[in-house]
Amino acid sequence: MKTNKLNREGEMQDSAILPVPRTKEEAKRLYDRISEFYDYLTATSERKYAEKALDRLSIEEGETALEIGFGTGHCLKRIAECVGQRGKAYGIDISSGMLEVTKRKLEQAQLMDRVELYCADAANLPYRKSVFDAVFTSFTLELFDTPEIPKVLYEIKRVLKPGGRLGVVSMSKEDGRSIMLRLYEWFHKKWPKYVDCRPIYVEQSLRDAGYEIRNKEKVRLFGLPGEIVVALNVSQEL
Repeated sequence: MKTNKLNREGEMQDSAILPVPRTKEEAKRLYDRISEFYDYLTATSERKYAEKALDRLSIEEGETALEIGFGTGHCLKRIAECVGQRGKAYGIDISSGMLEVTKRKLEQAQLMDRVELYCADAANLPYRKSVFDAVFTSFTLELFDTPEIPKVLYEIKRVLKPGGRLGVVSMSKEDGRSIMLRLYEWFHKKWPKYVDCRPIYVEQSLRDAGYEIRNKEKVRLFGLPGEIVVALNVSQEL
């Protein structure tokens, strides 16, 4: 749906979230192909913001935590270290190539005994309700097509314990006047199968899904606006 809103100068600005026209099978094939060198693509861009978001999420020893879209496992390794031997870490990703890279990384770090990996779609999480103390997702929510974002957030709420924490870092459409944002969206429209993620309204999506915002922070990724948001599952029963 296309909507508009007023900017600070009182002018109408386009607030529509762009669609994701590529299929999930196309996404899986893409990430399988780039899995072996994906670390080199993200080390200087996404990683520091993902680490900052993990700091805000404050995963503790003994907790049960899930990462959605774990990629090559950099953050999942850190989550496994945080939960310790008394806790448990889980990871889910659509790409089997990413899973294999992550598995090797965790085995080298001798952490595989406290982690369970799944290759599956986060729109249908393979976990029972109220399992996790914390869920983390980094530059993944914006990969889902717009109608699926509420479904993913509902699924996360289902598997989170009441009062459980959700940490999200994502490209953001909140600063609609950003020239870099508009340029990036042009590339997304031009080559949607390769520039497959796009900015979304992160905080608003979480509020609309019934989460309570605990803290939030705006960041910049090579000039592109982003958001780090930590929210609480305030639902008592789903």
